Amino acid sequence: MKRIVLFLATNLAVMLVLSVVARILGVDQYMSAQGGSMTGLLAFAAVFGFGGAIISLLMSKWSAKRMMGVRIIDKPQNPVEQWLVDTVRAQANQAGIGMPEVGIFDSPDPNAFATGANKNAALVAVSTGLIQRMKREEVEAVLGHEVGHVANGDMVTLTLIQGVVNTFVIFLARVVGGFIDKAIFKNEEGRGMGYFVTVMVLEIVFGILASTIVMWFSRQREFRADAAGARLAGARNMIGALEALKRAHEPAPLPEKMAAFGINSGTPSGLKKLFTSHPPLEERIDALRRANGLA
Repeated sequence: MKRIVLFLATNLAVMLVLSVVARILGVDQYMSAQGGSMTGLLAFAAVFGFGGAIISLLMSKWSAKRMMGVRIIDKPQNPVEQWLVDTVRAQANQAGIGMPEVGIFDSPDPNAFATGANKNAALVAVSTGLIQRMKREEVEAVLGHEVGHVANGDMVTLTLIQGVVNTFVIFLARVVGGFIDKAIFKNEEGRGMGYFVTVMVLEIVFGILASTIVMWFSRQREFRADAAGARLAGARNMIGALEALKRAHEPAPLPEKMAAFGINSGTPSGLKKLFTSHPPLEERIDALRRANGLA
């Protein structure tokens, strides 16, 4: 589940940096001096919103490697690594995409993720726990799931959705910030420090709330990635992989900055469901069984 949370965290950090830069360069003050029209504000929000999402996308593979300590398999050192590379190559060819980088990260929990701005230059990484605890055909299905994310262009689609979300976060934060600056801080000339601080806080709050939209999207894309895994490695193997994850003990969550295109994300409950990147495993298994006539 790592890719989305990392993407969201990177996006939030980039947006805050851009907000500070806009303040330092006087962009907000300039807009205020020009009358602060809603149309101008929306255009500003769109430029910075989509800009932040695109920067986050371009950083996604670099960030994932360093956040998770991924070791890229440049030259396979044993039969397992050779099998991983050969399997991903075969699946990439079948899916019609370029060969991704293949890597391994150290974690006792069975998990995997795929990321990258370009579907022909992506990264697919698996945990040591996945290799050690799952059958080879199940690992193959997990790899197919991740290759499916790449082939489906999920990161690009996510970036577009995040760009729209960012736009409204920036827009609403400044509208509310301007109102608070005038109503509470009584600043009628331009935008003062009260406005700046309020906007920063609101961007964080609105950004976290808006992430539920991105997470909803992620949950829908998981079903498509499962279907891709079934096509590339066999429906029974994909179902077997999900059942193996279900049987495993509840995994410690992956770092919150890596939340979304991994294979396993636990079983959330209550309001936490709104902030999870994956549907419950039971729902995913049931969807695969029905789609493949195995119910």
